[in-house]
Amino acid sequence: MFSKSKINEPGPKAEEGGAPVAQEAKKPSMPAQPDYKPAASPKAKPPASVLSADLHVVGNMKTTGDVQVEGTIEGDIRAHLLTIGESATIKGECIADDVVINGRIVGRVRGLKVRLTATARVEGDIIHKTIAIESGAHFEGSVQRQDDPLNGKAKNAPGGQVPRPGGQA
Repeated sequence: MFSKSKINEPGPKAEEGGAPVAQEAKKPSMPAQPDYKPAASPKAKPPASVLSADLHVVGNMKTTGDVQVEGTIEGDIRAHLLTIGESATIKGECIADDVVINGRIVGRVRGLKVRLTATARVEGDIIHKTIAIESGAHFEGSVQRQDDPLNGKAKNAPGGQVPRPGGQA
């Protein structure tokens, strides 16, 4: 009995109502609303989109968010963070700020930060600002550093040469 009265004492409505249980339920819900609003604010980052291992997509995909691919994609992908799972196969161009490759890519990779893990298999060129290649990764193609690798202008450069910023050869 003393414990119930002590719980209800801080609230001014504890003595007025005859149902302290209902009042206790109301008290936590009022502070919970302000706590909930910041979590739903536009600043909160949405979770990554996951394309499961049994999914086969034919076509291009574009998002400003994060994507984790475990299935097969035949087409180009553009994202903020692109994670290629160990069971994934991509046949197309991958463009993202951050690219983490655990699976297989047949096509060009463009990223500010590109990381090939030990299980990665890449057949195509990599254009990057920074790159990390773990021991055990398989890679066939060329690696090229650019300050702005997400810019697609170098895609059709003649002779495979990429013009450097400022017009220098």
